Amino acid sequence: MSEECRDNLLLLGRVLRPHGLGGLLRISSFAESENSFLTAGKVYLRTLSGDLHEQEVLSIQPHKGLFLMKLKGVNSIEEAEIYRGAPLFAPKEAFTRESEEEYFWHEIIGLGVYLDTGRYIGEIRQILPTGSHDVYVVQGDGSEVFIPATRDVVKDIDLSGGRMIISCVEGLLDLNEA
Repeated sequence: MSEECRDNLLLLGRVLRPHGLGGLLRISSFAESENSFLTAGKVYLRTLSGDLHEQEVLSIQPHKGLFLMKLKGVNSIEEAEIYRGAPLFAPKEAFTRESEEEYFWHEIIGLGVYLDTGRYIGEIRQILPTGSHDVYVVQGDGSEVFIPATRDVVKDIDLSGGRMIISCVEGLLDLNEA
């Protein structure tokens, strides 16, 4: 796979294993909903041999906290088995922002986080989804800080500058550093 191709793909999930005899795949998803797979229309799966397979998504449905996905041309457990453990990618251009204030996780991870006073806190290493809002895991000088992704805390996101500006809500950094 060329580097340009890799740069244009988003990791959406991973195939856990086949499901049933008809070629369904049991998917662990990193996407918010099954609509991400349907919006993309096609996915790329990297097999254990390193080959990248482009597949059309026919259907996807929730199942016991995971998803069951049907791909065009995958009609048996044997055909599905080659995708066991395969990461699932989709083209970045398949996704659009619904508003100016919406960001994709791949854009947020790696941003430097600064207080509105200019103090550097660290780099966003991970995003934890919660019921009400995401939480940014920021790795600083030997410590992790958890920043809620709320309007009260996050004041500005500058993707081109690679930085996020936050205001320090009273006790936020003190509690995180305990």
